[in-house]
Amino acid sequence: MDQSAAPAAFPVLPTVAVVGLGTMGTGIAEVLARSGREVIGIDVSEEIAQRSLSAIEAAVARSVAKQRLTAQQQADILSRVRVSADLRTAAQADLVIEVVPEDYALKLAVFTALDDIVKPTAILATGTNALPVTKLAAETAHPERVLGLHFFHPVPVMKLAEVGSSVLTSPEAVAQVTALARDLGKEPLPAGDRAGLVADGLLFGYLNQAAAMWEAQYATREDIDAAMRLGCGLPMGPLAVLDLIGVDTARTVLEAMYERSGDRLHAPAPVLGQLTEAGMTGRKSGRGFYTYEGPNSSVVVPDDLTPDEQQVTAEPRPVAAVGVIGSGTMASGIAEVFAAAGYPVVLTARGQQKALAALDRIAASLGRQVKKGRLTSGDRDAALARIVPAGSLDELADVNLVVEAVAEQLPVKRELFATLDRLVRPGAVLATTTSSLPVIACARATSRPQDVIGMHFFNPAPAMKLVEVVRTVLTADDVHATVRSVCRTIRKHPVDCRDRAGFIVNALLFPYLNNAVKMVQEHYATPEAIDTAMKLGGGYPMGPFELLDVVGLDVSLAIEDVLHREFRDASLAPAPLLRQLVEAGLLGRKTGRGFHEYARR
Repeated sequence: MDQSAAPAAFPVLPTVAVVGLGTMGTGIAEVLARSGREVIGIDVSEEIAQRSLSAIEAAVARSVAKQRLTAQQQADILSRVRVSADLRTAAQADLVIEVVPEDYALKLAVFTALDDIVKPTAILATGTNALPVTKLAAETAHPERVLGLHFFHPVPVMKLAEVGSSVLTSPEAVAQVTALARDLGKEPLPAGDRAGLVADGLLFGYLNQAAAMWEAQYATREDIDAAMRLGCGLPMGPLAVLDLIGVDTARTVLEAMYERSGDRLHAPAPVLGQLTEAGMTGRKSGRGFYTYEGPNSSVVVPDDLTPDEQQVTAEPRPVAAVGVIGSGTMASGIAEVFAAAGYPVVLTARGQQKALAALDRIAASLGRQVKKGRLTSGDRDAALARIVPAGSLDELADVNLVVEAVAEQLPVKRELFATLDRLVRPGAVLATTTSSLPVIACARATSRPQDVIGMHFFNPAPAMKLVEVVRTVLTADDVHATVRSVCRTIRKHPVDCRDRAGFIVNALLFPYLNNAVKMVQEHYATPEAIDTAMKLGGGYPMGPFELLDVVGLDVSLAIEDVLHREFRDASLAPAPLLRQLVEAGLLGRKTGRGFHEYARR
């Protein structure tokens, strides 16, 4: 939404200089001018400065074209912006915001020069998200006026501004900059002097892991990005985000964060350096993890950068009927999905009563869709008629595909697969919905491991579009082809990955969630502040603690334990605070209390 063109009569910090007119600096200058402040944009060359001014003019013109601003408001905003290649033009500024490249020596040179230029009452803010604010302040003449002010891209849209103070920063300076952020329509989030502050401290580790996952050829870039968009509801996949940020920028930030934290999650994946050295820095160069129509374009075009996606050349096996095993929410949802897509379904549970209860749950779910106008009553009745509830696994003898969704315990699943091996017809595909256990262990419990595959749905299955297709080293090509074909028939998006703990989504998601818990454990920020940071700064649909409470802290702990055992990486060890909450029985929404408290129904 556009900032108002009717500024307050006496704005806080009325004159602001922005040093560094790249994409971020230009966005900051635009937002400041719209708020009624006098803006001085400064960069190393007149050409860059004028390019920034032109970008601001174009953005304001678009607001006029959309009738969000009048021509007079446009003229007023642009009259408040002047640009220069001379740092001395910051002399009259009440606040200077530095957003030059993430290089400590460069930032220090800017701040040292500003000491001799700006007036004594001016505040100096650095836009760094990784470098030490305290060290930078200590090397200036007036450390009490130095703090961090970190906006998020695109600045006119994103509503978060992190205000990072050091032990040297005066409370008055923090108060004034906090008031400024609020006046700009941002949510000011206080942060200490820690690498990445809050949002980027969580975001960049996740992005780095995704780059390493692609580098290891574990999954294609398209599948990694689709998995996180469709499995977690994120606005963009991690590799697309890296291209947007700039591969070189991300590597520089990660390097600075790693030097400060020593956390392996922040040690830049080698591919980031390789792409940077090749000039493949993302959208701004026209090529990064993806190839674009040209520099600064968002339109992706085909290329030969990545290994070819595994080609599905085998003919899929025919699937005329499907068996679903389990009586919980996931099993019911999967059975509903298959039945709604036209497949006859045998829904098997431990006893006929549990199977009938699962069928009642499906009927209620389909009924809600009818009320919302997403389904006709005829379609609902037809879907329910396709489901046969059964209290015995013997009823699965003639199905072509079995999908189990029983307890996430390997002994239970292995025993089940051994039973299916005896009961189900030869040539049937046997699929497990496990989210963390090894699929190969289930396969080896049978005499036909070539028929076993992972088919990981996401909860709630009727709504979530993603299915992770997990083939083992023994899975037959036609079994893989069958599951991908079935996914398309039930209108799900299949992504291929190998049989490794966490697959794609959990392997990227849970280290991020674990790092958020560590932030709270170290008293760096509250769950509420971190949730706000990720929703407003990253555009995430839920904050990490909201998500942990929805998943269940016990389930989350179990997944993190599996990841830690698989990769033997100390940084993946579950945060002690998470384990303590689980031991206390505070498991999230299902118990009424986790990281947040919930009203009991």
